[in-house]
Amino acid sequence: MRNKRVEKLVKLALLCAMSLVLMYVVRFPIIPALFFLEYDMADVPILIGTFMYGPVAGLAITAVVSVLQAVTVSASSGWIGCIMHFFATGAFAVIAGVIYRRRHNIRGAIEGLLLGAAAMVIIMVPFNYYLSPIFISGSGMSYAEAQSYVWSYMWSFVAFNALKALINSAVTFVVYKPLSRLFKKEFLKKEPHPGK
Repeated sequence: MRNKRVEKLVKLALLCAMSLVLMYVVRFPIIPALFFLEYDMADVPILIGTFMYGPVAGLAITAVVSVLQAVTVSASSGWIGCIMHFFATGAFAVIAGVIYRRRHNIRGAIEGLLLGAAAMVIIMVPFNYYLSPIFISGSGMSYAEAQSYVWSYMWSFVAFNALKALINSAVTFVVYKPLSRLFKKEFLKKEPHPGK
């Protein structure tokens, strides 16, 4: 029992490390007008961990990764970026994990990923409106002016977050099976892969 617990913790730690590495390696803007909004694949290992070990584990990975990102790869975003990432990706992972746990098939995987992605997009609207202006207000704008600026681009923020969430969902769906074999061999025997 103890060995299995240690093994699980090691695998969860490896998923956290994969998330950090992917955020560092795969980063590029997908909306030219908003070059500071960069796509990254950091959520993919989190979603894989969620499908493998459940929503609680997914939320735990999200918490660890959010803090580590805030002090390493995304140090410039500080505590604000940490909070935004935890709540947005956390909602994504929990919803996807709960739905997939209840329905271990392709439909459950797709529904979980789509509803989780929708939750992430919705949650980011108030976070962008109230927290993003804190970054901008330091560049000569008042908080109110920065908030107005952010609101004028809100549909672009929504489009970016939706695109990012959908891409990460698709990648997760494709790579889940081979990675789950590496991380948890017994998993495939007990639970069908969402792509079956």
